[in-house]
Amino acid sequence: MKIYTKTGDSGETSLFAGGRVLKDHLRVEAYGTVDELNSVLGMVRSYQLPEQAVQWLETVQNQLFVVGADLATPLEAQPAWLVRLDDSPAAMLETAIDQMDEELEPLRSFILPGGAPPAAMLHIARTVCRRAERVCVSLRDAEGVNAKCLIYLNRLSDFLFTLARWINKEMGETEMKWSVRQ
Repeated sequence: MKIYTKTGDSGETSLFAGGRVLKDHLRVEAYGTVDELNSVLGMVRSYQLPEQAVQWLETVQNQLFVVGADLATPLEAQPAWLVRLDDSPAAMLETAIDQMDEELEPLRSFILPGGAPPAAMLHIARTVCRRAERVCVSLRDAEGVNAKCLIYLNRLSDFLFTLARWINKEMGETEMKWSVRQ
């Protein structure tokens, strides 16, 4: 199978369940931003990480493919083979967040993004996730999206923030607190 089809040379692309839209369509921006997030997480996984973090991130990367497929398929399209996102991925993230929170010092102030390289990359991933969420809100308002995608992306940004803190703790990095006055 060739990687290039030439069908997008005029600035259009195919949606997952059929139909074509311009490549700058809000739907393409939504699932494209989720794809970008997935790539950033792939970069995070290239670092030496605790095994639990590797497992969580692999699960999240697989879940993001489901999110992308869901976003690439208008709600009115109901192909039998499509797996739409449900509540279980967000619940898994909540369980992981709770597990990490048990090991972390409670937050008493804002912290600056940074620390160990994988934690710093997770903060970048968190901001890409927030952008994906914003684009999905716009898409929801324009055409509709599976509400579970919005819930998942919201929970995922919390997970990525907590995972960055947890990895910094595991790697012996001190959190830098935000200071109004420097």
